Amino acid sequence: HNAPPEPAPGVGPATWLGGCIRDPLSGRSYVYQAMRVTGAADPRIPYDETIPGKLPQRKICQESAHGYSSYGNQIGLATGKVSEVYHPNYAAKRMEIGAVVAASPRKNVFRGGPANGDYILLIGGRTGRDGVGGATGSSKEHTDDALDNSAEVQKGDAPTERKIQRLFRNPELAPKIKICNDFGAGGISVAIGEIADSLEINLDAVPKKYDGLDGTELAISESQERMAICVDPSEVAYFIAESDKENLECVHVATVTDTGRLRMTWRGKTIVDLTREFLDTNGVQQEATVHVEAIGTESPLDCIAFESFADALGDLNISSQKGLGEMFDSSVGAGTVLSPFGGKHQCTPVDAMVATLPFLEGQTKICTHMSWGFNANIATWSPYHGAAYAVTESVCRAVASGARLSDIRLTLQEYFPKLGDDSSRWGLPFAALLGAFKAQHELRLGAIGGKDSMSGTFNDIDVPPTLVSFALAPGNTKHVVSPEFKEVNSLISFIEVPRDENQLPDFRALKEIADTLHGANILAAHTLDHGGIATGLSKMSFGNGIGASIKTDINLHQERFLSFLIESKEEITGGIVIGKTQIEPTIQVGSDTLKLGELYDAWTNPLSEIYPETADPSTSEADTFNSTFEVKHSTTKSQNPKVIIPAFPGTNSEYDSAKAFREAGALAEIQIFRNLTPQAVEESLADLAESIRKSQILMLPGGFSAGDEPAGSGKFIATILRSPEVADAVMDLLKNRDGLILGICNGFQALIKTGLVPYGEIREPKPGDPTLTFNDIGRHIARYATTRISSTQSPWLADTQVGDLHNIPFSHGEGKFYANEEDLRKLAATGQIATQYTDLSGQPTMAPEFNPNGSIHAIEGISSPCGRVLGKMGHTERQGPDVGKNISGNLYQPLFKAGVKYFS
Repeated sequence: HNAPPEPAPGVGPATWLGGCIRDPLSGRSYVYQAMRVTGAADPRIPYDETIPGKLPQRKICQESAHGYSSYGNQIGLATGKVSEVYHPNYAAKRMEIGAVVAASPRKNVFRGGPANGDYILLIGGRTGRDGVGGATGSSKEHTDDALDNSAEVQKGDAPTERKIQRLFRNPELAPKIKICNDFGAGGISVAIGEIADSLEINLDAVPKKYDGLDGTELAISESQERMAICVDPSEVAYFIAESDKENLECVHVATVTDTGRLRMTWRGKTIVDLTREFLDTNGVQQEATVHVEAIGTESPLDCIAFESFADALGDLNISSQKGLGEMFDSSVGAGTVLSPFGGKHQCTPVDAMVATLPFLEGQTKICTHMSWGFNANIATWSPYHGAAYAVTESVCRAVASGARLSDIRLTLQEYFPKLGDDSSRWGLPFAALLGAFKAQHELRLGAIGGKDSMSGTFNDIDVPPTLVSFALAPGNTKHVVSPEFKEVNSLISFIEVPRDENQLPDFRALKEIADTLHGANILAAHTLDHGGIATGLSKMSFGNGIGASIKTDINLHQERFLSFLIESKEEITGGIVIGKTQIEPTIQVGSDTLKLGELYDAWTNPLSEIYPETADPSTSEADTFNSTFEVKHSTTKSQNPKVIIPAFPGTNSEYDSAKAFREAGALAEIQIFRNLTPQAVEESLADLAESIRKSQILMLPGGFSAGDEPAGSGKFIATILRSPEVADAVMDLLKNRDGLILGICNGFQALIKTGLVPYGEIREPKPGDPTLTFNDIGRHIARYATTRISSTQSPWLADTQVGDLHNIPFSHGEGKFYANEEDLRKLAATGQIATQYTDLSGQPTMAPEFNPNGSIHAIEGISSPCGRVLGKMGHTERQGPDVGKNISGNLYQPLFKAGVKYFS
């Protein structure tokens, strides 16, 4: 999918991500991983050098990243790879594209046919003026006054789309959907108009955000988070009831007829009446003359662009983008096999994202690999080579991550200048498509679908002729390989894909290399680029701080597109051994010794002001807390305690939490809190209170309650918990039935706002009470962090010992724990400080590279005085046998097992 980041850089990327999720959702499949690729001019350009009529590059880059990450983080979609391409000509119009991966039970994969009398139901969000002309407006050429005369971009609603995802995962409901269309460009006119040849659409039945919309606006608004489904009339009541359970509106808005006409009525009048025969003509056929220019003389291939390691690592298109990538939740769904940055230091970027299939129960080793390929300099020199290399690079990156080349399928994203009637301009996409086809044909890989945009022009500036290739392959986690060096004294080999006299890769050789790598015993693999072997060695070293001793006559600074660096214990067929890994944190090249720390500084410096990796270091220190308690057991006995997991609007970790409890032996139930009407709220409060009284454990999962709440997260949940009937049930669970409560991330925020931690009771907050506030870095953080068990006072930690270390994924914007010194002393004295952030040695620390939010005394989790209520920021539920394979340390924290054992 693609998106219009200008003139609304925050809204546009959120829009495309929502649309990208709904595309496979309309095929009854569940999206579980995403990739984002963007193109920009240098974001470090001073504000006063901004092109008139354009937004500053820094503003566009930062707000676009926030828009996408906010939507993805809210809906609970793991973003496994984030990359930004820099080229001066993306100043014409920013590139904002990406892809998602979805999976579906095989029985859900079908397309039914409409029958006369079938009903079309509209499920989800309401219609507004946002998005009227949004798609056509975003596709226009940008001009000097574009910022003042642009269509209103659609405004996404991630919590509502999450509800639709849950609804469509219902195994009974999904097969009853004959046809489904999502709402994008064209709104109802297209989403419903495509479902059947003959339709009667009642625009008065369409739910509206507000009054005052006329028939045309209702018909063409692209408002998001709506789905149109075709069902048998006998199923309408069922769909309305099931939608209501998921806190969704479901309305009958159209009927399939046999008239051969598309009719729309509004306020009793027919305002559209078109024959299907006319609609099927697909408009006026157009033709264009194509002229392909000769390629440029200054090729970016077969050249040496850099003189030193530091020079190469400081290149904007090679430098670290960790500060950008860690804005995006990469662990939600508990299926991410390769974290975006690997090694004990989490500093080696992965070549491809890999995730297991999203089963609701049980474990699987079946996974998917996705990678991307494109280089703007090659494409600018030759669109043909640019596309051929894009396809081949995406394939090489997937292969490096452990995918089998023959299993790969492709999808292509095209982004070109406005073409007009210029035959040479038409030659740009024409040449690119020929180049992509050449690579596909030689590799025998099909491209399925894609998107294009031909509006990348601003006055006399054109975007680079862009064709980005995404490669997707199924695989098995046992074959997954990450790029960080793993061991000392292993071999480092260089494998090069030969090229012909036209600088095209030898595709036959590549297929042979790919077959060799898939069957070899490899420790690490990484694909190279214009930074050559030098930058490849550096990035592979950063993750675990393992150095390299290099002895070779091969030039380390020559570009090495489509080549591989391999770490192995034995020699690899076709590889040239160029050195060995070493324990010293240096790269030794002949008599030169390069310190990894200095190379890392050169690599991270270029974008440090645009996308900072860490906050400024804290001047305070962290104490180490130690409190050991005897193991406790509940007076209520149950081998399979019942867990109630309320899913509020914005909750996104309910599936992960339920699965973790079920695997620990509990009976977990997800209960949707409905709030569309006052009656629904009253019913939901009563239902939740009753469920708590029938359960032994209350789990408050992570997410973004009520979306991005202003002035602090968790308030919506806290308000629910304070309602008299729910509060009585909660306190009965704690005071009379010896039950347990767990809150993670957003759930922890709710616990601390209600007083359940640290006080063990629901109470009104007082000024100065312990709290959770915004991360020191001022943005969302998503990464692993090491935490230490500081107290075993809580039954949740009964299977651990003080001093145990666990590496846990984190994802939050407001996770900084703060309390005054008096409260801290009380918490320490009673053993309520449960867990702390530590450095790699296990020492609690305020260093921002280890303490991701700046929590005082490095406190990650606290408990109630009785210990039976635990709140923590780390997502312990996001664990599995193949999750985080490139992250070191103990990734399993026995929290849920201990909670279940408490009742044995």
